[in-house]
Amino acid sequence: MDRITRHRNWGLHVAVAVAVALVSVIAATDWSPWPSRWPAFVALGLLTLAYVTYGWRGYDEPRAAAAFVPLLVVVALALPAVVPSTAFIQSVLFPVAWCQVERVRTAVWVSVAIGIASGVGLQIASGLDALAGTIIIEAISVLGACALGLWISRIARLSDERRRLIEQLEATQQSLAEANRAAGVTSERERLAREIHDTVAQDLAGIVMLTERARADLAADRSDRLDERLAVLEESARTALEESRTLVAAGAAGVASDGLGAALHRLGERFTRETGIPVAVDAPDCPLDRDAQVVLLRVGQEALANVRAHARATSARVALHVDGRCVVLRVEDDGVGFDAAAPTVGHGLRGLRDRLALAGGTCVVTSTPGTGTAIEASVPAGAEPSLPAAPEQSSVSGATR
Repeated sequence: MDRITRHRNWGLHVAVAVAVALVSVIAATDWSPWPSRWPAFVALGLLTLAYVTYGWRGYDEPRAAAAFVPLLVVVALALPAVVPSTAFIQSVLFPVAWCQVERVRTAVWVSVAIGIASGVGLQIASGLDALAGTIIIEAISVLGACALGLWISRIARLSDERRRLIEQLEATQQSLAEANRAAGVTSERERLAREIHDTVAQDLAGIVMLTERARADLAADRSDRLDERLAVLEESARTALEESRTLVAAGAAGVASDGLGAALHRLGERFTRETGIPVAVDAPDCPLDRDAQVVLLRVGQEALANVRAHARATSARVALHVDGRCVVLRVEDDGVGFDAAAPTVGHGLRGLRDRLALAGGTCVVTSTPGTGTAIEASVPAGAEPSLPAAPEQSSVSGATR
């Protein structure tokens, strides 16, 4: 907008210069009722000097405009009074006045004053014989100048409003971009927290438990079990290393090319080797995309991690099946259970809730003290993960552990 304003001002500078040059030639050569034409050249000299010194600032400075605009009325009176054909200079004086006066009503009155001054000047030069023609000409000139000025003022006002709207839009877009960046950072941190909790942290917890058992075997002089403990420790450490590298590469660790069923079987076998708790796995292949498979695998990992840490169970069961248009994973144990209605502190089930919400799924935790625990999670078959679902579309019951 500033560039447009500069171009407009330069256009007016050129128009004023051309008008002064033409009027100077006409004042020197055209008919005049007076023997001397020096008043016309004095008026032109004053107009030029005032415009060069301070008048050009009137487009942007109200104080300069207030000092320069009255001179336009004087010039509109003086020039036609000496050389009548120079009255056409008002065609430049009108737009200069409209561009320098801020209020529309004031600009209309200045246009009327310029028209009256030009008409009076013509009457001084021509007498009362051309009064009717002068009134008609000046009335048309003033009306045309006001109509054009009002139209241009409306365009300028709309341009200013558009400029403000564009500035507001740019500021809003910048705020939205910053909010999106912040939301992206937060979402990525939450995703990494869930991935680390469900993969590396669980592996490290298993390594700690195996190390404690190996230390107990060593203290009890049960060296025959150390080889098995060390083998499982090595396998767990390698798995943790592989999943850490996958997370660093921004992938989703856990599901190999052979699918979710095979991954759940491996999870159950490894859990049995680490804890000694037998896990029965019933997990056939299901029509499910890779991201949803990762979600259900994390459910199984978290559920078995809770069995290891809290349940004191003697057995567990993992079952995967298709129920209508949903794929359901159910993990249950025969442990001590807990009060699912009582809130507890923990990240595990809360992380599952977030994962399942992103996949459009649900999670139901069923447990009472002394009866074991069952976790049942379902996701739409073949569904792609989406934004978190609304509360009425996704429900999670049970406490986090």
